[in-house]
Amino acid sequence: MNRRTLLAATGAVSLSAGIGLALRSGSDAHAAAGHAGQAPVADSLAHSRTRSNGVAPAKPAPYTRGTTLSNVATPHSGSTGYRRLGDGAGWKRVVRSELASVKSGRAERRTALAAFVQLTDLHLVDAQHPLRLEYLRAQNKSAWRPQETLTVAGAVSLVERVNSLRGAPVTGSPLHFVMTTGDNTDNNSKTELEWFLKVMSGGRISPNSGDPRHYEGVQASGLKTYWQPDSALRDADKQLGFPRIEGFLEAAIRELRSPGLKLPWYSTVGNHDALPLGCYGSRGDSYLTDFAVGGKKLMSLPAVECTALAKSIKDGSSPKGTEFRDLLKAHARQMRSVTPDENRAPFTPAEYIRAHLDTAYTGPGPIGHGYSSANLAANTQYYTFRIAEDVIGVSLDTTDPGGHYEGSIGTAQLRWLEKTLRENKDSYVIVFSHHTSKTMRNRHADPAHPAEKRHGGDEVIALLASFSNVLAWVNGHTHKNEIIPHAAPDNRSFWEICTASHVDFPQLARVIELVDNKDGTLSLFTTLIESSAPHGTDFADLTQTGLASLYRELSFNAPGARTDLSGTSRDRNTELVLKKG
Repeated sequence: MNRRTLLAATGAVSLSAGIGLALRSGSDAHAAAGHAGQAPVADSLAHSRTRSNGVAPAKPAPYTRGTTLSNVATPHSGSTGYRRLGDGAGWKRVVRSELASVKSGRAERRTALAAFVQLTDLHLVDAQHPLRLEYLRAQNKSAWRPQETLTVAGAVSLVERVNSLRGAPVTGSPLHFVMTTGDNTDNNSKTELEWFLKVMSGGRISPNSGDPRHYEGVQASGLKTYWQPDSALRDADKQLGFPRIEGFLEAAIRELRSPGLKLPWYSTVGNHDALPLGCYGSRGDSYLTDFAVGGKKLMSLPAVECTALAKSIKDGSSPKGTEFRDLLKAHARQMRSVTPDENRAPFTPAEYIRAHLDTAYTGPGPIGHGYSSANLAANTQYYTFRIAEDVIGVSLDTTDPGGHYEGSIGTAQLRWLEKTLRENKDSYVIVFSHHTSKTMRNRHADPAHPAEKRHGGDEVIALLASFSNVLAWVNGHTHKNEIIPHAAPDNRSFWEICTASHVDFPQLARVIELVDNKDGTLSLFTTLIESSAPHGTDFADLTQTGLASLYRELSFNAPGARTDLSGTSRDRNTELVLKKG
């Protein structure tokens, strides 16, 4: 009987530990280091099974309040133009049995093994950053969004929602941790990285850069291409019904406060964290680096040139940004003056890790939020950690330093992943990454390891499906809810769970619970949550909470925004059943 079977047989559960413990796998230089002050999970279990009077605690109760099972933001006005949001009917839970047959009575038998919250694609945006590509709006709807000045307020409201959860919705058991699966920042900017860390661990944030007194971005440009909220100008968005909100920009850059998460949190890197603009491997380009902190900004561009630039980004024909650099040089005279800001500089992978290790941002822990000094020494951004006594987490780095927004991993990381899975064969495994299996098609060479082969999503699927202890691959990147079954023989199937972003509507996060059904199957319960901001908005309410509500409503009304990102009912609130390995 292996360790996992023994734990299941004795009914040992690990949720009450409340922390994810870092793993050390022998000579593995990439695993996160252990942290002082963290008690072993088993010790926490010993104290949690009974109250001080010797009476076993009551079984935690399930709940729906505060989740999309209860209600969800829904348009309440009209069918065209700017539509107001309000409370709508919740999304029912769907049982998915593609990977295992469902057996009756499991609700009474099940035992909780782990529970956590996934945040993804927060995209905390410095909306005034000189490198931004707002002028590509017509070609790419994510190049500029009318809600982008409010990303910090929206993210703080999401933290407030997570803090308000009284446990896991299905089992009622305590939540272990929060994991972000990348694109925590938008422009690979030090300013945005500071905002992200303060949102997660708590602190006061001024979501502004450049001039400390005034907003200098495209929404104060007088250009009709963009929503000018404070102005009477009849811009393109107001022609579609967007409101005039005097004082909006002043409120958007006003200092706000994040309480920080109450749960330990871990971090996974995304392409927008690793690459300027999320697509350019331009770290060695001194012109683009200087431009990021400089005093000029391009706000408009002829349509023909916009189309050409958008095409080169999509097909990856200029992964180091040389075409973009040449375009900026050619339009130097058309640029507007903005206030220079050294804090807008791009950050390196090492700086990203050091920032996470900074004790000013430890919050509820762990120190480094998964990253360690070992990552700094090895120049890696992947690691393992213990979720519960019988479950480990693996965080991958699927970004490609060679450029482009799609992902891949190098041979060294693929071998490390295989070694990690093999050495932890007696523990269940949940894998985290930014990119999905379908978006790992990028084969640009890593400049630091030009001879190293890059591996795509199909190879990662094949590796994960060769181990019976892998249960789920949790990711983001596409901004869309999608859950994919990956079937394999000999009980080696697993679920891929992709969650919508918190920048594009419907702006969600996901609670994931792992339970043992005590019948030869396991279930992964997924429950979507929104931020704590009210669904309804008041254009006169420019408080922190009012702005968070407006953030959601603006995202719903963003012209040309996709309407399929919530996915189908089978991609939202679910029970995902699979056989025990």
